[in-house]
Amino acid sequence: MSKSDPNSTNSQPQKPVKKFRLFRTLIKLCLLIMLVVGVVAGVYLYRLDTVVTAKFEGKKWDIPAKVYARPLELYEGLQLSPDTFALQLKQLGYQRKDLVDSPGEVMRKGTTYTLYTRGFQFEDGAEPAQQVSVTFNQQSVKALKNNEGESVPLVRLEPLLIGGIYPDSNEDRIITRLEELPDMLIPTLLAVEDRKFYQHYGVSFKAIARAAWINFRSGATVQGGSTLTQQLVKNFYLSSERSFKRKLSEAAMAFLLELHYSKDDILETYLNEVYLGQEGKRAIHGFGLASQFYFGKPISELELHQVALLVGIVKGPSEYDPRRQPKKVLKRRNLVLKVMAKLGHITQEEAQKAIEKPLDIVKSNKSYLANAYAYLDLVKRQLREEYNDEDLTSEGLSVFTNLDPVIQMKAQTSVTETINKLKKAYPKHKDLQGAMVVTAPNSGDVLAIVGAVKPGYAGFNRALDAERSIGSLVKPAVYLTALSFPEQFNLATLIDDDSITIRSDTGEVWEPKNYDRKSHGWVPLHRALAKSYNLSTVRLGMEVGLSEVIHTLQQLGVGEELKPFPAMLLGAINLKPIQVAQVYQTIAAGGFQTPMRTIRAVLTANGATLQRYELALEQKVDERFVHLVQYSMQEVMREGTGRSAYSVLPGKLRLAGKTGTTNDRRDSWFAGYGDNLLSVVWIGKDNNESTPLTGSSGALKVWSDFMKKANVRSLQPIIPEGVNYLWVDEATGLRSQERCPGARYLPFVSGFEPLQEAGCYRANDGYDRRNGYPQRRRSNNVIDWFKSIFR
Repeated sequence: MSKSDPNSTNSQPQKPVKKFRLFRTLIKLCLLIMLVVGVVAGVYLYRLDTVVTAKFEGKKWDIPAKVYARPLELYEGLQLSPDTFALQLKQLGYQRKDLVDSPGEVMRKGTTYTLYTRGFQFEDGAEPAQQVSVTFNQQSVKALKNNEGESVPLVRLEPLLIGGIYPDSNEDRIITRLEELPDMLIPTLLAVEDRKFYQHYGVSFKAIARAAWINFRSGATVQGGSTLTQQLVKNFYLSSERSFKRKLSEAAMAFLLELHYSKDDILETYLNEVYLGQEGKRAIHGFGLASQFYFGKPISELELHQVALLVGIVKGPSEYDPRRQPKKVLKRRNLVLKVMAKLGHITQEEAQKAIEKPLDIVKSNKSYLANAYAYLDLVKRQLREEYNDEDLTSEGLSVFTNLDPVIQMKAQTSVTETINKLKKAYPKHKDLQGAMVVTAPNSGDVLAIVGAVKPGYAGFNRALDAERSIGSLVKPAVYLTALSFPEQFNLATLIDDDSITIRSDTGEVWEPKNYDRKSHGWVPLHRALAKSYNLSTVRLGMEVGLSEVIHTLQQLGVGEELKPFPAMLLGAINLKPIQVAQVYQTIAAGGFQTPMRTIRAVLTANGATLQRYELALEQKVDERFVHLVQYSMQEVMREGTGRSAYSVLPGKLRLAGKTGTTNDRRDSWFAGYGDNLLSVVWIGKDNNESTPLTGSSGALKVWSDFMKKANVRSLQPIIPEGVNYLWVDEATGLRSQERCPGARYLPFVSGFEPLQEAGCYRANDGYDRRNGYPQRRRSNNVIDWFKSIFR
């Protein structure tokens, strides 16, 4: 082999050139990788930027529709007891003070309350916050004045929030603006969570180091390392995944957020997003809702110690739940106050004064809201007939209802307590259930609904869904049908209460019986209804015709198709308590059908009215005939199956009602009303088994207890044009006089009064007949009572 030529191109000195080429290739490769990484990072940041801006500038949250109870409207002469007023103020979270100078505060001296109301946007306009004094005279408002001592015609308190219609996430919040916050909330939040919030650009490495140092010196975790912007990004955009990628995304999105939006925008969003507690499935988000949830008042009314508590639980709402861990939360709150004093935001004296205060956590509104569950169920059903779910769960609608919180609470209490007593009295019947519907007789406003014995029971709503045989509750419709033929029937008409056999077209035989298994012969029509006799009712119904009775029921408000068969005359038709309430509502309103109203109005998130639900009246039944039935239903209470109510209620009250008991006592019913309240009660078993209860021994007890608690007012009957009151002889139905034995004072349709005279009758007997009514000469408590109604 020959030696190499030193001048040849393949000689050794060419090696540095190869190294340079290799180095240059590596540089190109690195640049290429950096370029690729840069492009990828750019695309990634662009995508993150799109996500950040799209959500932040769009609709940030699904705001559930808020459902409110009816507001308490105060005016002179209002029938309202001081205790009931105090209860409503407690439900609304008013704080007792020695000096009233801020909204949400109240002071009591004797029979006078001085309170500072909260402003509220009602369906018909805004009500300003104002200081007023309310003076009571036993059971009514005696005087209503402003802080200058001038009389005020009307004051409305803000309505109680009874629930919402939540999205699938079950998140709930009250949107709060920065200007609505108490002065110390932002300084306290920043002192604990992010002191350099207004200096950093989304991520602060100094904050991480400082938080570690402060936590070490305090001996507890007082401050976190993440900025508020990072916390917002984590909660607002990202999942709870713990990974390097998520942390990298969090930092990048925090920077992008700060790049696009102002600090105030970011802070306001954080204040409304942060998670601060849980109530069942409902997640409490934002300081606005947390203020209501923990303290029962708007965030603008929070005091320093309450602000410190809310800021303190940001660290961990589950760990620092004030209702479950009060000692731990108290320690955390006081630590926050000490930090505030150390940083100079408050003085040591202010901190110490706040530290000495209790947590001030109100009893969970869950107890109030639980009572309203069945009512809220009806509201949701009615709303979903007119609005889609997305609107109800995301658009922040305000729904104003007719629910009376105090009436609702008393109705639930009466159902729960009375039926629990019945369970103790009948140990073999522990599965008794009940339902109640309460309305205002003259307007049809639904004031309360109870769907179960247990408050807050979220299962079967018996008031709305339990179709049960109504028993004798159908009888007023049967008698109303007969009285609609005045040429044939009146209250004094004698009807046969003797045994009857009815054979159907298929050969089936029906032989109804009276409850006492006896026949009572010929009885006046009014007494047959008052005593709830079955035999005379069946005879009367068959005589006027089943189709006529069905027509009457439909005029009274029964919308379902009813089949004409004789047993329906004794209530062998199935209705829900809410449907029974509609029937009796029409009777109580003198034949005017007033569709029952749960919703008053629906407003948008901006306060614009979407829909109002106005009072509707339609005369369905002649008021003259209804008046005669109303008389007999008052007789039910005085002399008939409802008389035991007066062992609970004052004897001076004028009330009307009807008991109902079905076969084998499977259902116990009572429906009745006074001047201001109508209530329907059902008791039975879900499996339709027999109970030991009649209408009188079961449902009437619940009804009477409720009417006493709710302060039912006495009926004030008005004699309609075309009705006259006369004395008649009960034994014959002939015209009589007050002094005659067996005389009864009864209403008659004008032109159809009895003309034939009983033996005792004398047209000119020297009686004083002022005002068209003979004056009393003898004593008969029941007769005197009926006369006094129409004096």
